[in-house]
Amino acid sequence: MAKSTFLQDFKAFAMKGNVIDMAIGVIIGGAFGKIVSSIVGDIIMPLIGLVLGGVNFTDLKWVLRHEHIEHGKEVAAVTLNYGNFIQVTIDFLIIAFSIFVFIKLFTNLMHKKEVPAAPPAPPAPSAEEVLLTQIRDLLQESADKNKQ
Repeated sequence: MAKSTFLQDFKAFAMKGNVIDMAIGVIIGGAFGKIVSSIVGDIIMPLIGLVLGGVNFTDLKWVLRHEHIEHGKEVAAVTLNYGNFIQVTIDFLIIAFSIFVFIKLFTNLMHKKEVPAAPPAPPAPSAEEVLLTQIRDLLQESADKNKQ
């Protein structure tokens, strides 16, 4: 019976709206990230490279040791690929900014500026309050007549 309770608990958890919404968000976010990465890599970065004199950031590297042959085998070069790091950092910043703008627009659309409703009218006085008010007014009139 412990298994069925565990499985039932898991099913209840997995079928909650928040979990499914989050999964959909992750999938759409991944696809959106690919689109933005393509825009950055295929459109924006070539333009930046052109402005900077034809620099391709992904090709920038610092060679620590050149490739060589050791014991009859070719040993690959050891490099620090700082250009790739620059490229990925720019990708991240543009993706983060794009997601920020998208979420900002989405929340503005979802939470349109609502005109505040007029405050509700005060409740009508009860019959007892009306009677007490009439008595007060009569006493006031009587007092005013006695002063004259």
